[in-house]
Amino acid sequence: MSQDVYPPSSSSAAAYPDAARPVLAEPWEREVLEKLVFASLKEQRARRRWTIFFRLLFIAIVLFILFSMTDLFSRGSSASVPEAHTALVTLDGVIDAEGEASAEKVVGALQAAYEDAGTRGVILRINSPGGSPVQSGIIYDEIRRLRELHADKPLYVVVEEICASGGYYVAAAADKIYVNRASIVGSIGVIMEGFGFTGLMEKVGVDRRLVVSGENKALLDPFSPPNPAQQQYASQLVGEIYQQFVTAVKTGRGDRLKETPDMFTGLIWTGAKSVELGLTDGLGTVESVARDVIKAETVVDYTVKENLAERVAKRVGMSFGAGAVNASLGATQRGYSWR
Repeated sequence: MSQDVYPPSSSSAAAYPDAARPVLAEPWEREVLEKLVFASLKEQRARRRWTIFFRLLFIAIVLFILFSMTDLFSRGSSASVPEAHTALVTLDGVIDAEGEASAEKVVGALQAAYEDAGTRGVILRINSPGGSPVQSGIIYDEIRRLRELHADKPLYVVVEEICASGGYYVAAAADKIYVNRASIVGSIGVIMEGFGFTGLMEKVGVDRRLVVSGENKALLDPFSPPNPAQQQYASQLVGEIYQQFVTAVKTGRGDRLKETPDMFTGLIWTGAKSVELGLTDGLGTVESVARDVIKAETVVDYTVKENLAERVAKRVGMSFGAGAVNASLGATQRGYSWR
């Protein structure tokens, strides 16, 4: 007896779908799947954040260790100072409250040098074009105080490339000043710098709108037309500071000065000529002064140097351009310097 075989009909095939193919027939299934995906992404983001955190923490720990080692080495070097020596402090660059040649750093180094029982004399090595009159005055006054307090420990200045303006103001407080024949010395004077932008503003169509509570509150505003009365007042201010400078030089140098009509006009001289004028005392270097004048050939450096943290902070600040902006604003609106 034969049997007939019939192929499955299309209707029966549709009733049995492929079991391997997922079908989300209900909306709640899609919602659950989306939540699972979002939860996975959120977990990955959290994991990345923790990874970044621990990496930064590791870097911070490494930097802390480096800073600690730097301080340890510096303390160790000071602890091994020989009994009899010449103390050296360096004043290099523009004299500024935020720089390497700030009064805080230079004065701190000088105090440490004088307080060491093994110090036979102090050399202040200067290579500076000048800078802040306030910072220069602070260093000048402290040198004179330390000299009086430690009369048995002389302080000599050794000039390298340049000792001008505020740099010379500081040097005038020393017992003696030694130079190289080709050193640049002098520039005794005060300069107040500024700019005027009114002409440029007219060309580009910019109108200055300024509200002040006092008629001289915007003294020497670079965006306003010149005011003769304010300019005269500024000249008087500069003249007063100039007289302070001249008085300090005459007090420090005393009878050694061979004053000429142009000595206090802002001119500069070579080291050799400055000796003739009595602005300096002779030729010498750090080594020769330590060996032949102080009679303590071993030189110990007390200069306060930037540590790694300060250098990193300064580089970060420079990357944002804050220093340039502040310097520009200070010069155009209120800054004055001995240069």
